Amino acid sequence: MKSIKIEIKWALIFCVAMLAWMYFEKTMGWHDEKVADHATYTNFFAIPAILIYVLALLDKKKNFYSGVMTYKQAFLSGLILTVIVTVLSPLAQYITTTMITPEYFPNVINYAVSSGQMTQEDAEAYFNLKSYLVQSVIGALVMGIVTSLVVAVFVKSKAK
Repeated sequence: MKSIKIEIKWALIFCVAMLAWMYFEKTMGWHDEKVADHATYTNFFAIPAILIYVLALLDKKKNFYSGVMTYKQAFLSGLILTVIVTVLSPLAQYITTTMITPEYFPNVINYAVSSGQMTQEDAEAYFNLKSYLVQSVIGALVMGIVTSLVVAVFVKSKAK
């Protein structure tokens, strides 16, 4: 457990940041009156998400590997972080859709239908808690692996 303590810490930080971002989105109106902008602006969470991965791997490098970390070690640390974030993502999604922004699904369904992007049935099938729980798991896993692959390149120690 001691060997993954840093990844657990940063996974919890990641989830808190994700919830804070959802609250930010809601306060910006992207879950209600400006829901049409949500699909674009939600992608900006990639910036703090990548930063958290960088900080996590730098923390691991400094405090576990004494400042010297290989690409493999960096990627493995990122992968462990990703698995923990993936496990926590359904809880974060549940908190988001039941506590932070319970009106999001009705608003986005209404927008998708009224803008002609989807039928009522298709919108209801896509914009619901069950669908978003699945999407959060798949998204966390895929994006976490990709982020780990890339960030490990920059965090690994230079060859002497």
